[in-house]
Amino acid sequence: MEIAKELISQYGYISIFCLLALGIVGLPVPDEILMSFVGYLASIHVLHYKSAVIASFCGAMSGMVLSYFLGKRIGKPLLANYGKWIGLTPIRLQKVEGWFHKYGPWTIVFGYFIPGFRHVTCYLSGMSGMGTCKYLLFAGLGALIWCLIFITIGYYIGEIQE
Repeated sequence: MEIAKELISQYGYISIFCLLALGIVGLPVPDEILMSFVGYLASIHVLHYKSAVIASFCGAMSGMVLSYFLGKRIGKPLLANYGKWIGLTPIRLQKVEGWFHKYGPWTIVFGYFIPGFRHVTCYLSGMSGMGTCKYLLFAGLGALIWCLIFITIGYYIGEIQE
């Protein structure tokens, strides 16, 4: 987290964008803590609140779109060959796909709030053949809500500190 703080302090919004994009794809970035820190920086006027939300939203969406297309292009073959190493057998994969077809769009929105799970929903969306427009709509909704909540929490924590 110290590296993330240093990057944000030096490079501002572009580092927020990049850290979130890479975090959503799967790099171990503590996204919720990062967003709360961004909100705190907005509260002490190091960053602008609206600009921080926009940079965060765009970074999250970039990571989600990349993950979606990775799932769409290489997801099934990759899991068919290597899924057994992580306990994802073809039978389990079929169950997950069936469940995702039933609840998929809302899983994307609410999955944002479950660390680790948000990364998987992107890949599963692509693997399951969810339409791109539908995916973008629900992913965008989830990303916007998630960014607003955590940045606002950090912002109000900063306000209390003053």
